[in-house]
Amino acid sequence: MSQPNRSRPAEESGPVISPWLLRWFIAYSRRYLRRHFHSLRVARDGFPPPDTARALVLYGNHSSWWDPLVGLVLKAEFFGGRNAFAPMDAAALQKYKLFRKLGFFGVERSTRRGAAQFLRTANNLLSAPDTLLLITPQGRFADVRERPVRFEAGLGHLAARAEGAVFLPMATELIFWEERLPEILVRFGEPVTIGAADAASRDAAGWTALFEQKLAATQDALTLQVQRRDPAEFKTLLRGGAGQGGLYDWWRSMQARLRGQSFQKEHGAQ
Repeated sequence: MSQPNRSRPAEESGPVISPWLLRWFIAYSRRYLRRHFHSLRVARDGFPPPDTARALVLYGNHSSWWDPLVGLVLKAEFFGGRNAFAPMDAAALQKYKLFRKLGFFGVERSTRRGAAQFLRTANNLLSAPDTLLLITPQGRFADVRERPVRFEAGLGHLAARAEGAVFLPMATELIFWEERLPEILVRFGEPVTIGAADAASRDAAGWTALFEQKLAATQDALTLQVQRRDPAEFKTLLRGGAGQGGLYDWWRSMQARLRGQSFQKEHGAQ
């Protein structure tokens, strides 16, 4: 993963990422997700667009504690040449200072000063075309079926100022299919590039409404795929544990041998 080559002060350009610590944490995230999930899959007809020489804002639903780990793995898979940053509650970041070296920057929650702080830092980061800014604009954990989708105002205000940047929605669901461990399913939506004419044609509220609609449409499309339960519609990025384990899997393996078949732990493969 490439690292920031800018030398501006941290308060202006955002956190300084530690390359070795970030590599270690991404590897840790992969192992941790494999331990707790059957798979991480991305919809084949919902891949992100080819990377461009524009700053990218990736905004998604916020369904669980797992979102940052999933985001790091997706960053490494699809946006490896970019420097990734994300806002984090300032009080939490003060407690877990290690995250500053992973690309997180502090923002005061629910204050005008915090909102101005976020916009100032985000705009400075987006001045570099290799930036990836990850945002969960709902500002809270929200059920994936919650409609209408509602955002806090920060993303819309950012779009009104971020001429040239690309805004890309991403939907994520954690669901159970046929294994004892859940699946992580992801789908990217339709990108929006902020041109000069676009920036002048909408205010912050207009951008917020547009992005809410884009994310809701992406979530609805992913929901239909979740209901179809067809792994072939997805590319598997990580594969974790499968089967029940213990005596149950031993009995299944014995049955497979008696039939002259190889044993596969996945229930759907039997």
